[in-house]
Amino acid sequence: MIEVRDLGVRFAADAPPVVAGVSFTVETGETFGLVGESGCGKSTVLRALAGLITDYAGEVRLDGAALPAARPRSFFKRVQMVFQDPYGSLHPRQTIQAQLLEPLRNQALARPADAVGAALDAVGLPRTAAFRFPHQLSGGQRQRVAIARALMLQPDILLLDEPTSALDVSVQAEILNLLMDLRAQRNLTCILVSHDLAVVAHMCHRIAVMQGGRIVDSFDAATLRAGQPAHPYTQELLAASEAYGEGAAG
Repeated sequence: MIEVRDLGVRFAADAPPVVAGVSFTVETGETFGLVGESGCGKSTVLRALAGLITDYAGEVRLDGAALPAARPRSFFKRVQMVFQDPYGSLHPRQTIQAQLLEPLRNQALARPADAVGAALDAVGLPRTAAFRFPHQLSGGQRQRVAIARALMLQPDILLLDEPTSALDVSVQAEILNLLMDLRAQRNLTCILVSHDLAVVAHMCHRIAVMQGGRIVDSFDAATLRAGQPAHPYTQELLAASEAYGEGAAG
């Protein structure tokens, strides 16, 4: 479904690359994880895939077809993104209903009478939420709205940029489980960016580890759950994640 070949991103001509020579493929219905510490370039990869960064080197292919750097409008019917911050990704002065209908308006599509209600049902929110504003919802509810908005166009692909990191720990598992249920119901292909190895182990089929703008390791979820990645940097991330988990538990 997705093929990335030798992706490179620089934010200035004389600056070092933020992303350098990144290549990977994602199969239809698969969730692929990109993991690494802050600043490693993983979110930049996702933004280049989404068309939010147009000045990049290399090639991105969707269903075998090469994509232009400036994505056509039809691209966004197939590919949608859920951002890290549920507070910043929603317009504070628009109702939830208006924000859920916005993708349909942008694509000049008809608005089925039950579109908003069905979208809220799909993400486990009451239909009365349609008439509220973002500040009247919790962080977890806002992220559910953001997911509902991403699904309004019935996309094939979801790009997930740290979708749980801004949420309370008690809510994170609910959102991950929701995403996994939606993936199964709709046969979605997903790319999940995260710094949290526990999150990617829970949701992803395959994982690539980034360091300094490059992919330095890749493996399947079973290898990660068994604690058996071979690369020293991945072992460091795993040890740090386990130490953090023990500290949180304590």
